[in-house]
Order: sequence, then C-alpha cells, then structure tokens
Amino acid sequence: MKRILVTGAGGTPATNFVRSLRESPEPFHLIGADCNPYCLQRAETDEKILIPEAADPDFIPLLRSVIAETGAELIHSQPDVEILPISSNRQSLGARTYLPKHTTIEILQDKYQSFLKWQEAGLKVPDTMLIQNEVDLKIAFERFGKPIWLRAIVSPGAGRGSFRAESLTIARSWLDFWQGWGQFTAAECLEPHSITWMSLWHRGELIVAQGRKRLYWEFANRAPSGVTGITGTGVTVSDPEVDSIALAAIRAIDSSPHGIFSVDLTYDKRGVPNPTEINIGRFFTTHLFFTRAGLNMPYFFTKLAFGEPLPPIPVKVNPLPPGLAWIRGMDFLPVLTDIAHVEASALELKERKERLDS
Repeated sequence: MKRILVTGAGGTPATNFVRSLRESPEPFHLIGADCNPYCLQRAETDEKILIPEAADPDFIPLLRSVIAETGAELIHSQPDVEILPISSNRQSLGARTYLPKHTTIEILQDKYQSFLKWQEAGLKVPDTMLIQNEVDLKIAFERFGKPIWLRAIVSPGAGRGSFRAESLTIARSWLDFWQGWGQFTAAECLEPHSITWMSLWHRGELIVAQGRKRLYWEFANRAPSGVTGITGTGVTVSDPEVDSIALAAIRAIDSSPHGIFSVDLTYDKRGVPNPTEINIGRFFTTHLFFTRAGLNMPYFFTKLAFGEPLPPIPVKVNPLPPGLAWIRGMDFLPVLTDIAHVEASALELKERKERLDS
C-alpha cells in the first residue's frame, strides 16, 4: 500500500484531496500533518502529526524526520506557504513531490511577476502597477479611475488583503493597515464573474483539464472586497476561449509544464477572461467536485507521481458535462446536482407567485 504524506491536512483543500484518494480504486495509507493542533484533529488521515509553521527553521528538518519515521513515499501539500520550501528542498526530503519546476513556483506565487510574464506574452490582463508609496497610489487612481483593485503580491490566501478601494483615502488606510507599501499592487477593476481551469501535466504533456465557473463567493458579505476565496456554488463549463487563454497563460510561464496548474481567470468589461493568477502545485479547494462527478484528478496525480499507467482518459479537455453544480457552505456536506434542478425550483416559485395573483 502506497504511503502518502499530506500537509495542511486539517484544511478543506487537503481534506478534499484525501477524500478523493479514499474514493479511488486502490487503498492508500495517508499521513496527515498540520501546523495547527486544532485543525490537525479534523484530518481524515490514518495518522496525524503536528508540525511547525513553514516559516519555522525546523519545518524542513522535521518534515524529513516525519518522512523517515512514517515511510512516506510521496508528499503533497495544498498550502502555498508550505509548497515553496518543500519545492526548494525537494531533492533532500526523501520522498517524491511531483511538483512543477521551482522557478515556475516562484514566479506564480508572485502575482506581480506573473502579471509581467503574461503582459510580455501579449495576453489580455488587467493593467497593474506596483505600489511603493503614496505617489504611486495617486498615479494608480489617475491611470485606472475609481475604484481600483488592491491585492498582495504574495497573498496570505483566501483573498485576504484584496480590496476594492473607492478613494485615495480609503486605499491609503488599507495599505497602512496591511503594511502593504511595496508589497501590494493596484489594478483596474474587473467584473465580478470568474472562472477556473484546473489542469494536470506530465513533462510538457497535458494529461487532463476541466473548467469550472464560480457563481458566487460564500460569505461575500463578510469581506470588504467581496472576495473570500470560498466558492459557494461552482458549475462545470466547457468554453474553448477559456481553454485557449488558460493554456497560453500556463505556457507563458513554463514551456514544459509538469504537475498541477490551476488557472484563475476574471472577466473584463468586454467579456474577455483575463488570467489573474495560477495556483501552482496544488488543486483548487473544491476539487472533490470533479471527483464526485467522475474525474478523480488527485488519483491521476498520484499515479503519475509513482510513474504508473493512468486509467483511460478519452477526453483531455473538459471531460465532464457542462452544467454540473457543486453547492457548498459551512457545516454541511456539499451537494452535487445540476443547474437544471436549481432553475426548476426558481421556476416553481414563479408559478406559485402567479397562482397567488390569480
């Protein structure tokens, strides 16, 4: 039985990875590691081990000792802050990683560097500038108009730090609060609609990819930006334009992609999807959606990591039917349905109202 170490094991993204492997055709021994002693208790793994935070100098030495102690053969991490040090020490960990090139990870964890790469490649991206001081902030308002979009170059995750600033005064206060001068960018605001294209690669070859649009952010009314990083309902899509732009965004960064590349795109006023970031080396949070729908990408990832043949994949791009919906929230299990069922309930409500009026 293969032994896999999963870090960030008490978080939702890693839990969905674990659940996907539990639903695969073969058993795995899963070792969960988390830096939070409370989150660790939620891990659905066979073993649970507390580790330090990624910034701790003992993070890598302790990972090495856990790998040696447990016999872990593969390590998979979902938190960005852990992916970077794991990547830079991949040769000395004593376990497989199946990560993209380290330079690719460095670029894609820096939103400003990835923007520059996409701009250089001629991709349509939101006009963006680095904010070093108040003069830059004033220029941003003159250049983009009101409002502007502020976000951290290296995000703490889940949209934290992102903010739609309506005025110079508010923007200045936001940057002061986050100590974000020199660490934030400003950009023109895009539309609220976004889409994600999750893909798996092996030495430059696309293994499989699937598009999914987000209908809304869960708890959006509790975040100043309206962006929480928590998808409320996701819906499968098949859009050739999104496929083409996502592929171009990946290849603009890495000519021979390897591992997981999850592309986030947001629509501009002309309806063109703009790449805004690539979540590199990890699946997006709700990837259990695809597993339940019949596309178990974590299982494919694991097979590739161990150099084993994959199950047949007849359709490489958007193999799932469009219109499947994954409805989720806090403290209840996600629901897999389709948009037709959602729309049917809305139609029933309309008919009931009409009967009341008659």
